[in-house]
Amino acid sequence: MNRFENWICSTSFWRGVTRKTVLPWLLSGVELGDHVLEIGAGAGAATEELRSRVFRVTSLEYSRELVVKLAARGNRQGGDTSSNGGVLQGDASALPFPAKTFSAVIAVLMLHHLKSREVQDAVFAEVFRVLRPGGNFVALDIPDGWLNRIAHIRSTFVPVAPSTVSDRLIAAGFSNVSLNFRRAHFRFLASRARNAANS
Repeated sequence: MNRFENWICSTSFWRGVTRKTVLPWLLSGVELGDHVLEIGAGAGAATEELRSRVFRVTSLEYSRELVVKLAARGNRQGGDTSSNGGVLQGDASALPFPAKTFSAVIAVLMLHHLKSREVQDAVFAEVFRVLRPGGNFVALDIPDGWLNRIAHIRSTFVPVAPSTVSDRLIAAGFSNVSLNFRRAHFRFLASRARNAANS
């Protein structure tokens, strides 16, 4: 991410927007279950709110610096992350978890930061692998456009084309794919089927 993105995503303003606007829409009607994996946690704008909604949240972030900051922020707020989750550094395209570990996986504004479509597809496959049968994958992202490209100068920006989402998720094994648009972003929801053929 560039300096602007790192700054805005670390502000209390962005945490408030995420808590009051982004997550309520993103998670509307989504069954999260008891153990959520948050991939691309960043500065933790969604982390605290997720922990208030779910019994256990595991947050994965690629940047070691952001992992240290997120863990420190949790400690300053008096949160016992060991009781309902943890923060660790890792690569979402090679998740360090056993198969069928999580009841849901969530990704907020992180997929466009992956360096290629192939890496995005690897993430989809890994998310499918670590989801339990019946589990949900929900993600929020932004479409291509000149304003988003300007905001990502000196940053990786590989937008996920909404028109390709369904086929790509089905190829990774998901079913029940849905796509919704709101203002300048979109969400998609997909599930890992409960039946034996897909589990």
